[in-house]
Amino acid sequence: MLKTRLINATLAACSMAFALPSMAQSIKWDMPTAYPATNFHTVNISQFAKDVDQATGGKLKITVHSNASLFKANEIKRAVQGGQAQVGEIILSGYQNEWQVFGADGLPFVADSYEEAERLYKAQKPVLDRKLAEQGLKLLFSVPWPPQGLYSSKPVNSAADLKGSKWRAYSPATSRIAELVGAQPVTVQAAELAQALATGAVETNMTSAVTGVDSKFFDAGVKFYYDMQAWLPKNAVLVNQAAFSALDKAAQEAVVKAAAAAEARGWQESKKVNESAKATLQKNKISIEAPSTQLKADMQRVGSSMLLEWLSKAGADGKEIIDAFNKK
Repeated sequence: MLKTRLINATLAACSMAFALPSMAQSIKWDMPTAYPATNFHTVNISQFAKDVDQATGGKLKITVHSNASLFKANEIKRAVQGGQAQVGEIILSGYQNEWQVFGADGLPFVADSYEEAERLYKAQKPVLDRKLAEQGLKLLFSVPWPPQGLYSSKPVNSAADLKGSKWRAYSPATSRIAELVGAQPVTVQAAELAQALATGAVETNMTSAVTGVDSKFFDAGVKFYYDMQAWLPKNAVLVNQAAFSALDKAAQEAVVKAAAAAEARGWQESKKVNESAKATLQKNKISIEAPSTQLKADMQRVGSSMLLEWLSKAGADGKEIIDAFNKK
């Protein structure tokens, strides 16, 4: 009888010993993003992942998959919704066709400075939160790209000079700009942009100075950057709500706190890299120029048309955002 009890106790101890590693295992999240590891957004996200790891004592580990290595840019939102990835980064305006409000910050000359972009974000966020909750998603934080400018291999003095050019589009709004100026929109994601420029598949595009550096526009025949400061599109980090809810309260609080820090840090870093990226472009023989009076007037007319179109499609949600944004 004593022998049997000893055997049972030994078996129980062995069973507990084998169970301990699984009990102590950390939760692992995959986090896809479309941008290079050196991009300021990705650097910020990597720091967010480290902060979460540290704050949870290693209980929650987030693996960042940069440069569209896990999912392509346009696949990330669906992957997070479906649980193939627990958290991911998207550019909001890329999903405007799904829901117009996603494209609010891609409208030219509505919010054309960091201060204006922050006001627009505050107006947009409550509406975003409602919609994302319906989709089983939660917005953790959002960081803007630097103001968008116009790149070209040839001088551009007015919108007429863009007619017929192959224009890189990364969102419905950038496609619509191309249509309104008579350019030919070509959908190209950030990870494929350098090759598209080098092969002539893209000739003109509006994006940030940072993207110009990331994709080495100066090695692809681009000669001019017109500092339009047309809009500041935001990237958003979304988490699958079910994955977030499965965390214990302490881990949830750690994620939310790290996200708030990442948002504040990201906005400041965006301002810094905007200036350093323009200096890098200039150092590499891309001429940084202010847009001509005619070019700016032409593009502002495009922006006005697009705002009216957007409001007609965005309905009550769009009106709520613009009304809140216009309140000083």
